[in-house]
Amino acid sequence: MQAGLIILCLAYVLSQFFRAFLAVLTTELGRDIGASPEDLAFASGLWFLIFAAMQIPVGWALDRIGPRKTASVLLLLGGGGGAALFAVATTPIHVSVAMGLIGVGCSPVLMASYFIFAREFPPAKFATLAAVMLGVGSIGNLVASYPTALAVELMGWRATLGGLAFVSTVVAMGIWVSVTDPKRVETEHKGTVLSLLKNPALWTILPLMLVAYAPSAALRGLWAGPYLRDVFGLSTTQIGQVTLIMGAAMIAGTFAYGPLDRILKTRKWVIFGGNALGAGALAFLCLWIEDSVWFSALLLAVIGFLGASFPVIMAHGRAFIPAHLVGRGVTLLNLFGIGGVGLAQFATGRIHAANVNISPTAPYTAIFAFFAVALVFGCLIYLFSRDSVD
Repeated sequence: MQAGLIILCLAYVLSQFFRAFLAVLTTELGRDIGASPEDLAFASGLWFLIFAAMQIPVGWALDRIGPRKTASVLLLLGGGGGAALFAVATTPIHVSVAMGLIGVGCSPVLMASYFIFAREFPPAKFATLAAVMLGVGSIGNLVASYPTALAVELMGWRATLGGLAFVSTVVAMGIWVSVTDPKRVETEHKGTVLSLLKNPALWTILPLMLVAYAPSAALRGLWAGPYLRDVFGLSTTQIGQVTLIMGAAMIAGTFAYGPLDRILKTRKWVIFGGNALGAGALAFLCLWIEDSVWFSALLLAVIGFLGASFPVIMAHGRAFIPAHLVGRGVTLLNLFGIGGVGLAQFATGRIHAANVNISPTAPYTAIFAFFAVALVFGCLIYLFSRDSVD
């Protein structure tokens, strides 16, 4: 099982990479195939929405087929095939289709790990194990920044994507060989996703799950690049350096959040406090949108750090899910978390287009404000949630 979890962690490195690497390709894709920021926002949003839509069948497959076949087959077909298509793209629509396929390939990876954690480890350790997997896997977020910018400068974006198609294929084969499925839960109780949605405890958690990950994922995955280029005139390499700092902050935040529920004996107030502060950081970024590139970089890092509450929110929701529905439960939570990013990318693409002719800063002020307001509403609903510590 340990070898299998290591390979699943490598697969999650790829998943984190694919959701974040478009930010450093903004200039190259615009020049080579005419992809605008709105095109890339659509492609990024498509990755997240297809990833989210896949959570329903993935949840069923984890409970009925097991994580080994589910993760390996989808990563091979979607991750390897999608990256190969991206490598030969000649129009923005090719990029969108490729990102959609990659979203299919990445969709089961983290949930396969969480399924194993929920079935094979004590409930009290779930948040910490989930945070460790998320934090280590987020190395992909770092690779998608400055290292990718260097790779693109040295050998071009097509060769870089071709290499990633090969790596995705090898990792998928590794999952097939090394992962062992947990023993199935035999029970007379039946249930579906609809059964979970009848639980009122989840409905105070799901709205925050919808908006909590979106600011850091959307900014790191795309909007940090156009913002730093259009407002401060940064190059691809310089954008890679700033996004590297933001990615490192996201990893640090994941490890910081992980054990806090056990240390402070509360999940609710750890989650609420972090996301309320994240909304404040977004508001500051709106107010000082063009004052200093270093201050903006610092605020982007703070947003990334505070936006890493995903595993603790997952653990909070997991506490209200019965054992025989763990696969469908964790994927339902993930649907909201990832789907929120996809919806946000579609919305922010339109926001950017509506404000782009006003001033260089107007589109980004509007985008950051959109995320801040959404996060505030999510926090207000979350106030009515019931705390849980296993």
